[in-house]
Amino acid sequence: MKFQAALLVVKNMERSVKFYKEVLGLRVTMDLGANVTLTGGVALQTQESWCEFISKDLQSISFGGNAAELYFEEDKFDDFLKKLAAIKGIFYVHPVQQYSWGQRV
Repeated sequence: MKFQAALLVVKNMERSVKFYKEVLGLRVTMDLGANVTLTGGVALQTQESWCEFISKDLQSISFGGNAAELYFEEDKFDDFLKKLAAIKGIFYVHPVQQYSWGQRV
């Protein structure tokens, strides 16, 4: 068995793809409409199609949990923070902080 991707269910595919392309620099490797695969092992699936796959209604999908993470690193962290500050509608899990080993997140 081989791991393929982390799949994220999204409410708005166009907006989500734009975010991953423009903000995080990922590229689309496959676009099937309701499912888009990006570089780095990230796949996006529309909420409606996901609900069909798992035989659930839209209300059974919850967003905004904090039990998972897509992990990215950025060499020019302060420049990236400035880029994020210019984008409306981004919500942070926490403000920028530095761990005891020196990593800023």
